[in-house]
Amino acid sequence: MSQHGDYFFCGIGGSGMTPLALIIQARGGRVEGSDRALDQGRNGERFDFLRARGVPLHPQDGSGIRSASQILVTSAAVEETIPDVQAARRAGAAVMTRAQLLAQLFNQAALGVGVAGTSGKSTTVGMIGWILHRAGKNPTVMNGADMKNFIGPGSPFASALVGDGDIFVSEVDESDGSIAHFEPHVAVVNNISLDHKSLAELRTLFRDFIAGAQTAVLNLDNAETAALAAGLKPGQTMTYSLRAASADLLASALIPAPTGIAFKVKARDSGETVMVKLKVPGPHNVSNALAALCVAKFYGVGLAEAASHLSEFSGIRRRLEVVGTANEITVIDDFAHNPDKIAATIQTLHAFPGRLLLMFQPHGYGPIRLMRNALVDCFVGGLNDEDVLVMPEPVYFGGTVDRSVGSSELISEIERCGRHAFAFPDRGGCGDALVKLARPGDRIVIMGARDDSLSHFANAVLRRLDKN
Repeated sequence: MSQHGDYFFCGIGGSGMTPLALIIQARGGRVEGSDRALDQGRNGERFDFLRARGVPLHPQDGSGIRSASQILVTSAAVEETIPDVQAARRAGAAVMTRAQLLAQLFNQAALGVGVAGTSGKSTTVGMIGWILHRAGKNPTVMNGADMKNFIGPGSPFASALVGDGDIFVSEVDESDGSIAHFEPHVAVVNNISLDHKSLAELRTLFRDFIAGAQTAVLNLDNAETAALAAGLKPGQTMTYSLRAASADLLASALIPAPTGIAFKVKARDSGETVMVKLKVPGPHNVSNALAALCVAKFYGVGLAEAASHLSEFSGIRRRLEVVGTANEITVIDDFAHNPDKIAATIQTLHAFPGRLLLMFQPHGYGPIRLMRNALVDCFVGGLNDEDVLVMPEPVYFGGTVDRSVGSSELISEIERCGRHAFAFPDRGGCGDALVKLARPGDRIVIMGARDDSLSHFANAVLRRLDKN
């Protein structure tokens, strides 16, 4: 499938923009871009990677938009005041969002697999992509995070895989409503819970998303997701569960380990049972794996073969990723940013000994305002008496946003409920506190989204521990 044209990506260094730009380039499009982080001297490794791939980069001052023939691609968060957008308006260039372009590519594919849900999308996309790749299906995979299996010496970033088969696997986002643009052949919904929108809005978006699919892959362990099955025709669903015997794929006999988890999976139609050994930990990853096995089964990959490929899956960057250990203190980098993800991370880590020292950086002032009570509840209910939580102010890279509720308001409520919690104006204060508090046996967890520099911060904390 070719995709000719001149595309200019505003915010090309973003985790959702880079893979889309590389897919467009691989399909014959000319790709250029700009990024505020580039102008600010942040995340240099990613921009070096893009330059090495032949992508010209420009300041985010509008200078890269030169003609009406260019197509400006922006994220949903980009405002009209951004110079690139103003330059495109002056030049008469087309402007489209990242989600609109991705949906266009996805809907052109013969077999689009859309992976949706509040949590687990990136890992599930990575699992599906790896199974189908190893099974010779040559899928194109569009992910919002780097898939470790596809990282190599020349590819330090691997959030996209360009294949020449009919299958296009993509993460689909409900947070900005763009899920409405996608027309999947197979629709996966892992779970539905509060994140960016109200539950009433989410129910409508997810119901519409699965309605036209040939098959909907649904998680029976999530009440909201299970309820979606009621509106579908017989034979239109494939279901999975860790508990419900009626599921098409049922997991049992979970054996957790600090860096992985094993389980049995049984297919209801054939009675076939196989053992799955994952290199990623936690019951939530068992659920993600079941979703991937359902998709593989639908596309003709046998359960035993798919399980074998899953055992090779090494995970997604920043999903409970161990950065390293120094002086018997382990540093973990994690993308958790909403109550469900945070709770899953804490639950997974609490299955093994060691105090948790958490730094949670909220991914914006809007989300922290929407999820305030749920975030407080998940930390109060999840943390042990000896655990410690520190929080800097939310991510803010400019723009107009209500900043009336910040981290200190959450920390005050969490502290009132008897947990050890501290707010700091910035990450520097958090880092100092973590290093000062840490003792042998502790796990330091750096949590947050929408900020690639969190990984650099986690590495810096590890280096400081090594010097202590």
